Formats: sequence, C-alpha cells, structure tokens
Amino acid sequence: MLTVIAFLVVLTIVVFVHEMGHFLVARWNKVRVDVFSIGFGPELVGFNDRHGTRWKFAAIPLGGYVKFFGDSDASSATADGQDMTPAEKAVSFHHKSVWQRIAIVFAGPAANLVFAIAVFAAVYGAIGQAVTPPVVASVQPDSAAAEAGLEPGDRIVAVDGEPVQRFEDLQHRIPLTNGATLTLTVERGAETLTLTATPRIQEVEDALGEVRRQAVLGITASASEQDIVQLGPIEAVGTAFGQAYQLVEATVVTVGQMISGERGTEDLGGPVRIAQMSGQVAELGVISLLLFTAFLSVNLGLINLLPIPVLDGGHLVFYAIEAVRGEPLGERAQEYGFRLGLAFIVGLMVFVTWNDLVRLING
Repeated sequence: MLTVIAFLVVLTIVVFVHEMGHFLVARWNKVRVDVFSIGFGPELVGFNDRHGTRWKFAAIPLGGYVKFFGDSDASSATADGQDMTPAEKAVSFHHKSVWQRIAIVFAGPAANLVFAIAVFAAVYGAIGQAVTPPVVASVQPDSAAAEAGLEPGDRIVAVDGEPVQRFEDLQHRIPLTNGATLTLTVERGAETLTLTATPRIQEVEDALGEVRRQAVLGITASASEQDIVQLGPIEAVGTAFGQAYQLVEATVVTVGQMISGERGTEDLGGPVRIAQMSGQVAELGVISLLLFTAFLSVNLGLINLLPIPVLDGGHLVFYAIEAVRGEPLGERAQEYGFRLGLAFIVGLMVFVTWNDLVRLING
C-alpha cells in the first residue's frame, strides 16, 4: 500500500508540474485550454473552472495532458478541421505564431526543471547538504584505484582537470565514464601527483538495494567525516542549479552511451520500477521522497525533450522546421511522423516493462 500511495503521489506531482507549465504559458498567450487531465482514459472525477477548462483525474495514472482549443486529440498533433470564426481562431493553439507554440510546448519540460531546482534549494536551505571530503579512506585490493597507485589519505582534487569539491562529486563522475581512462590530480601530503586510473565495470548495490553494473574506482570515504552543511538562500539556489545540472548531465550521457552501444539497456526502467523505488524511498522519510520526486521531475522533462513525435521534443522539431521553412510540414508528413513516434513510445514502454518484470523475477 505504501508503494502504491508513494508512486501515485510522486507521479501526480511531476505530471501536474509538467502540464501546469504548458497550461500557464498557453493562458499567457491567450490560448483556451479545454482539458487539464492527470492520467488517461475514463474520467474518475473533475470540475469545470470559470474559463471553461475541465480539470480531471483519469483512470490510468501514467501521465497526463492539456488539450487546447482547436486540437483534434490530446497530443495536440493535429488541428480540428472545423471552420472557425475570428474569435475562435484568436484562442486556438494552432492559430498562434510558431514562436508562441514553441514557448507553450517547451514550458512543460522547463517547469519540471524549475520545480526540481526549487525543491533542491528548499532542502539545502532548510536542512543542509551532505558534504564528504574527497579523501580516500580505503583502497580495495586489486581495484582500479590500487592499480593506479592511490593510497589511504590521498585527497583527489580534480578529475580530467575538473575540480572536485566533495566525495559525492566522484560518486557522480566515475559511473559516467563507463570504464574510460581518467587522469586524477591527487594531493598526498605536500606533494601533488597526477595518476591515471581506468574504472572497472562491476555489479554494485545502491542505497535502495538496487544491483546494477557500473564503472567503479574501488575507493571509500570515511563516513565519520561526512557533515551536513546548511546553506544560505543564495548558496542554496546556486547549489541546486549545480545538482540539477549533474542530473541532466548524467541522463544525457547515459542515454547517449546506450544509443551508441557503449552501455547496455538493462538499467532502463518503467512504471513498475518507478513504483518500486517510490515505495523504497518513502520508507526513508518525506524529505527523501521529495528529493526523489525532484530527481524524477528532471528525468521526465528531459525524456519529453527527446525529438520523437508525440513527445514535446517531436513537436519542437516540427515547429523548428516550420520556423525555417516559413510554413509547416504537410499534414501527411506530420501524421506519419506521429504514428511512428507513437509506435516507438509503445515499443519502449513494452521494453522497459519487460526489464522491470525480469528484474523483479531475478529479484
């Protein structure tokens, strides 16, 4: 029951934030919104506001949508072919300029990112940020770190020339290498050394008990040296932007490695895995669940920016082509594009759900 409740709460929040981004910018551009839905399928409960928008919860809680006046379907893929009066055209999404449509579509993913930054900033300001010095406490025998010559007490100050402030920075960067060779700048006493290390791909278990294959250096930090540092408002916002950037970087790099074949797709998860993780995080407390919601919000925003018809990114590609050509692509080209996009999304959902089921069976 905890898993189900946590999953519904988390998903509802990130979907609401995403669709609210579309909604607010649409209203700002004087577009009439017919429907604001959390979920798909038959309506469970809803109401009409004074502007004529139907706000509702639907039976299948795996997403949501806003339907603008003039849309013939929930995806805003095509315009309704009915004749419109000048007054109706004035509030129709498809009769707005291409730049207004770009702003409305981009506002959804942007809202997800802004929400995540706001959550991170609030948590860092009110509770603090975990800070562990980037000092090696132990080196695993026969590991990449041992082979590189790292020793307990070494302070890693840079990776490939990029400064390292916390041990948590290493925990972010090392897995993204996917086994590529790194140059480490290390302080050992009064000396500054340059060492070369090649992280090894191996199975590791994360804090939630999830086992995955990732690049590992083979070092640990001292848990006793970890400190919770409360940040001022400006510093909290700056750190929140940095955290959001790291999440964006991790997602983009990982997806790129999967597309290029450098990384396997076994870690791709779908609704079942999100539900499972929601329940596990909820057991750790409200703050952990809130941070997980922010993490998921960033991922939802980025996934929607993929250049796949049906997703926001696909719409943006079509609008970018329209902006360059001075006219939209033909209806048939757009229709085929959205059909292919829908087929891809359905196939991807089947694939990630299969991944989830295999992971559960292998438990």
